[in-house]
Amino acid sequence: MIDRRAAFRALHHASRPLLLPNAWDHASAAALAAHGHPAIGTTSLGVAASAGQPDGVAATGAETMALTGRLARLPVLLTVDVEAGFSDDPAEVAGYVAELAGLGAVGINLEDGRADGSLADPEGIADKIAAVKAAVPDLFVNARTDTWWLGVAEPLPQTLARARAYRAAGADGIFVPGTVDLATVRVLAERVDAPLNVLYQPGGPGLDELGRAGAARVSTGSLLFRAALAAAVATADAVRADGFAAPAELPSYAEVQALVATDGD
Repeated sequence: MIDRRAAFRALHHASRPLLLPNAWDHASAAALAAHGHPAIGTTSLGVAASAGQPDGVAATGAETMALTGRLARLPVLLTVDVEAGFSDDPAEVAGYVAELAGLGAVGINLEDGRADGSLADPEGIADKIAAVKAAVPDLFVNARTDTWWLGVAEPLPQTLARARAYRAAGADGIFVPGTVDLATVRVLAERVDAPLNVLYQPGGPGLDELGRAGAARVSTGSLLFRAALAAAVATADAVRADGFAAPAELPSYAEVQALVATDGD
């Protein structure tokens, strides 16, 4: 596991940003791994929606743990979205994350946004980060701050202050979703003393542009899950209208069946 965690950390210091696609079940993760993605994250929205639960309200700790157990068998580096840790108690968060690490996760994503649209107290998030790092020192903790995501006033100074607090607590990376403005990304990359993670936005800058601005990691977040939902509905509607033509890239029944054979030993 130490080698796997080191390999994941190294992906944040490559010549091109790490594209981190986010899966929501075994099939989506296995398919991404089969297409050569070296690392995969989970998406809390996809996991929650698949379980019939809302995202961001600490309702899917059990589902996330069970999914981690399934995905950790795949030949891919796995980092897990744990929302805000599924608890307000740093010791409980650390215990939960240590269990994820024991299953094979090499990293986590821990956020400070709340479901009610507010930001959590940064000291409380820093306490959770410190507790996790004390429990699993070499686990990659990606601390997400939702300053832009939630549209707070003057997000840059708040982002930088939170990034400093999370880094001081031991965070290995800083995730700032909600902006892909290249000038902003450049400032963040220059002033955040850690690999910078941004969220890909359709129609926004591509991977190489974001990399040149300083992003070390680009996540897809819930995009793949939402695109899959859109494709499923569009296909059903097309069949109802008697007009569906299967695209060439549509996986066959046998190919999907074979995804369960992509598990590691």
